Amino acid sequence: MLYAESVLSIFVAILSSVKCTFVSVLTKVFIWQILPYLTICNILIAMTWSIVFSKSASKQTKKLNKKTLFILDLLVMDLMTKGPSPGKKWPNYSKLKGQNADYRHCHLSKGSPTYVCCWEIVDKTIKLIEVYYVGTHEKAPY
Repeated sequence: MLYAESVLSIFVAILSSVKCTFVSVLTKVFIWQILPYLTICNILIAMTWSIVFSKSASKQTKKLNKKTLFILDLLVMDLMTKGPSPGKKWPNYSKLKGQNADYRHCHLSKGSPTYVCCWEIVDKTIKLIEVYYVGTHEKAPY
């Protein structure tokens, strides 16, 4: 978590140096919540995909422990840069079969409880991914 906090403090310094008025207090903010605003401040970030969280998924992230939140941050960063296929390094990553749309998932942690993240490719032309579930494996919607 120290790495994420140091990256966050660097982003706060950058944002304050370019006088972005929309950022007043940055406490308990995740990296993936800050990155889209950096492009507004004329700071170039090499991201190709936009990630949005559904209302239920954003509520579910508030119930996760710090370790799982940090892993979720890393996954979202991979999804932003690499697209909907973050790579083989993510445990149990796969497309969900038997679905009409392009749904995918991976495990965020092992053990009991096992946490998973599920996302859908909403639009390939505008490169939009929606995370629709983050939580325990037992309650996953697949």
